[in-house]
Amino acid sequence: MLENLDALLLARAQFAFTIAFHIVFPAFTIGLASYLFVLNALWLITKRQVYEQLFDFWKTIFAVAFAMGVVSGIVMSYQFGTNWSVFSDKVGPVIGPLMGYEVLTAFFLEAGFLGVMLFGLKRVGHGLHLFATGMVAIGTLLSATWILAANSWMHTPQGFEVNEVGQFVPLDWWAIIFTPSFPYRLVHMVLAAYLTTALVVGACGAWHLLRAHAPRRSATMFTMAMGMVAVVAPLQILAGDFHGLNTLEHQPAKVMAMEGHFESHPEGRAPLILFGLPDQENKRVDYEISIPGLSSLILRHGWNEPLDGLDTIPDELEPPVAVVFWSFRVMVAMGMAMLLLGLWSAIAWWRGRLTTDRRLLRAAVAMGPAGFLAVLAGWVTTEVGRQPYTVYGHLLTADSMSPVAAPAVATSLVAFVVVYFFVFGAGVFYIFRLMGRLPEEAEEEVLDKGPVRTAGITPGPAQGTQQGETHGH
Repeated sequence: MLENLDALLLARAQFAFTIAFHIVFPAFTIGLASYLFVLNALWLITKRQVYEQLFDFWKTIFAVAFAMGVVSGIVMSYQFGTNWSVFSDKVGPVIGPLMGYEVLTAFFLEAGFLGVMLFGLKRVGHGLHLFATGMVAIGTLLSATWILAANSWMHTPQGFEVNEVGQFVPLDWWAIIFTPSFPYRLVHMVLAAYLTTALVVGACGAWHLLRAHAPRRSATMFTMAMGMVAVVAPLQILAGDFHGLNTLEHQPAKVMAMEGHFESHPEGRAPLILFGLPDQENKRVDYEISIPGLSSLILRHGWNEPLDGLDTIPDELEPPVAVVFWSFRVMVAMGMAMLLLGLWSAIAWWRGRLTTDRRLLRAAVAMGPAGFLAVLAGWVTTEVGRQPYTVYGHLLTADSMSPVAAPAVATSLVAFVVVYFFVFGAGVFYIFRLMGRLPEEAEEEVLDKGPVRTAGITPGPAQGTQQGETHGH
């Protein structure tokens, strides 16, 4: 049975599976590192102990998620040598240095200051600890920058030439790093990471508020998270629009698949297909529900602006339309849900009911995974929409694979599935346990107002210190 499977499809499935597990952790830790920096700074500025307690609470979760992201990322790199050795040989002169820069400037920065951030609050000065936390946050952003620079080059390659043995040789590193799609892709991904983190933090705060656990800390984290959602969600939709226009310019076949446009519309008024069942073999969308002219208006900013369809693309160069069509709609649906949640939160805050509206709190809990779903759907749209290329317009995916047999790839894929679900499933379960252990606030007022002095009793400073340390663990 294994011999009848397609080795190329299995290799793609294996890489998709591993990157799907990996990407959720950086998407979370990028935003969480910045959130920790904000909490640390607010504590130093306001001296409100609630910020220190929230910092202690989330730093442990960050450490676990960061470790899981590192481990899952290492596994992916091995696949470049096992399943994709031809790709590695051909594009190594370009992609290799970019990955090396990511390790030197980002991972070393994160790793170098991570220990100070996690364990140094009582051992170094507060200023140095804030600096270390900031360096970790910057390191996560730098890591995303280099990875997205490499990925963007694969989508909009420039600044290279192909030598006599078929390798992509760099000519202009500035052009390689700053490709036409890089700024849009970077902004879109970083905002997605911030939204993902805000939704997780908001869901955690809402869950504890619904159960009346540590109301002051729960209210603080929920208010901060919903404020982030309310501000960033509209910005993300705007950034997505700019990213889509850039994609239309440089990867038109991907946008055609996203829109489900099998036919061109030279007269304009191209419809926006809301739902339907793409039939790539017969070049149509069955059971289509659409709005006439809206796609022309969104993509060309005019009702009568023409739009090309997949009938202008050779069949063998078309991406898998159904996958791209539906993953794009999942991403958009999650984005609109985030926008509505942010608007709802803003109205509730204006009415003074942000932390007491139980329907809003339940909605925030339900939206906790929405950021991860949007990130995964977005990456499926991006990467499947690039097919059949690994380096768009220059290197086909079929020409990038190692000479490996289908049974070997299938065996390793099964092993990955079993190990990943066991190891990372346990890790995710542990993170959920950590999120559910927000200590009660039995003496919150004592902590905020200082020690209570009873006549004839000398206050014990060690007790207050111990209680402050135990909050969040």
